[in-house]
Amino acid sequence: MTRVLVVEDDPQLVRALVINLQARQYGVDPAPDGATALRLAAARQPDVVVLDLGLPDMDGVDVIKALRGWTRVPILVLSARRASEEKVAALDAGADDYITKPFSMDELLARLRAAVRRTEDVPLEPGTSLVETDSFTIDLLAKRATRADRDVRLTPTEWHLLEILVTNPGRLVSQRQLLQEVWGVSQSNKTNYLRVYMAQLRRKLEADPSHPRYLITEPGMGYRFEG
Repeated sequence: MTRVLVVEDDPQLVRALVINLQARQYGVDPAPDGATALRLAAARQPDVVVLDLGLPDMDGVDVIKALRGWTRVPILVLSARRASEEKVAALDAGADDYITKPFSMDELLARLRAAVRRTEDVPLEPGTSLVETDSFTIDLLAKRATRADRDVRLTPTEWHLLEILVTNPGRLVSQRQLLQEVWGVSQSNKTNYLRVYMAQLRRKLEADPSHPRYLITEPGMGYRFEG
């Protein structure tokens, strides 16, 4: 059973989420504040976290940062904050997706399924398990990235994006395809997600993130990995 940690202080919304998730065979642990969320995350080891940013005891972004200190669990932000800088701050902190309130339950469930899929193992073609560059090494079987012989901590979304690109060396992967495969959506207005995550990957992996050698942007079209 997939376990979901729901971090939300609105009792009515929590009740709706619990009912809908349990009806689809998810196990649900509700947490009304950040401190409870962090305690439950450590104790219950959820498969995915659904997180409101406006919590009574701490900001949701701080919860994301605390979780990212020790776990790669997918984090879906569910928030009334619509400003672009708020979304970028949550994504930069390590969130995997961002859904604004009010929201469609069907959309939330689709995003939740996509988040869980990102953590599942994907069969690899023979010979594609190790990708080495002068700057970094990607071990696809071990799901491990290293740079200068040190492990690079990647979120599930960062890893999934990187995995798609490095297993298609030299090929342009369109924005639409990446959005569909990683987030389960193809709307063009989600391209800001791609910009944020590609910037994160470059900061973590490229020697000169402002002039990337390996993770290349094709403006208006998509991204390409040059091995």
